[in-house]
Amino acid sequence: MTIKVGDHVPDAQFTVMTADGVVSRGSGEVFDGKTVVLFAVPGAFTPTCHRNHLPGYLENAGALKAKGVDTVAVTSVNDVFVMDAWAKATGAAGVIDFLADGGASFAKAIGMDFDATARGLGIRSNRYSMLVENGVVKRLVVEDNNSHADVSGAKALLDDLGAGRA
Repeated sequence: MTIKVGDHVPDAQFTVMTADGVVSRGSGEVFDGKTVVLFAVPGAFTPTCHRNHLPGYLENAGALKAKGVDTVAVTSVNDVFVMDAWAKATGAAGVIDFLADGGASFAKAIGMDFDATARGLGIRSNRYSMLVENGVVKRLVVEDNNSHADVSGAKALLDDLGAGRA
């Protein structure tokens, strides 16, 4: 079943890199008591994710926080080391939280996984963005085509927040 607006984010574990090494963060720790923008990408360093989707959120993190967002986070079905390298390579470390979903458990739990095994990529996450308030999904937009980052991009989210549609 695919998550929808009004649903509570399911319990899941992400891995993140900290100054002390790899740690696990539960979805409760990520979402409860906060307003979080979460966007998902099929793969770190992949063309649309690296050149379009992530940069838009990096450039607009301040504007999102000015609209009341506590955390901007990205998730992908990549391991924590790839996500950490991506954070550092893009200059987004410390601005955006990088939540590794290496086994696709979160993507599967919310019905956003797809099988790209035929292309040598294994199970991946669809490209989407969501606004979560205290663990409840308030806005969810899924791209029709994972090679595009239009409706799930930061600009579209900011436009919705500015119009009061989120």
